[in-house]
Amino acid sequence: MSGAFLLHLLRHGAPELTGRMLGRTDSPVTAEGMAACVARVKPLNFKKIVCSDLMRSQAVADAIGRERGLTPTTDARWRELDFGDWDGLAAADIDAAALQRFWDDPDGAPPPGGERWSDLVARITDAIEDLTPETSLIVTHGGAMRAALKSLCGFGLRELWAFDLPYAALISLRIWPDRTAQIVGLQTDPVS
Repeated sequence: MSGAFLLHLLRHGAPELTGRMLGRTDSPVTAEGMAACVARVKPLNFKKIVCSDLMRSQAVADAIGRERGLTPTTDARWRELDFGDWDGLAAADIDAAALQRFWDDPDGAPPPGGERWSDLVARITDAIEDLTPETSLIVTHGGAMRAALKSLCGFGLRELWAFDLPYAALISLRIWPDRTAQIVGLQTDPVS
């Protein structure tokens, strides 16, 4: 179909602070995490880089941009889900029953003071609607990538959690003018 374009969604590299509910809580990316992201996108061709406004995405986008001669655009809509009162905590520090209710129904049982799943999907959908029809790389977060798949492919929660999205994971999609999509690539293997 004419008017289709490629969209590459890259999860930022491993942050220095791991094992936490990192939504708005930020952490620098490790050198290894940065290198994994830069290596992951080497074979790709894209004309534009967009990233969330969190340093773990911005640093990766800046490093990739320097290699490509591209200046990344920052868009806060590509942020991770806001975990509210849980943001920055380890799962072990959160009431287990409340955390399970969230995993089972992230819209009906959001973190206290946090964002509902449907709100994340809505802001990611808005960001997708504003994309220009050119091949782009979005450096973002695991939750935002899953929200994009919900928006573009219609996946339910069960399907969205049926695959792993480790740090430096890459999903490539063909986007049609009506903002539906087809997954054309998924890379989750370790990058060396």
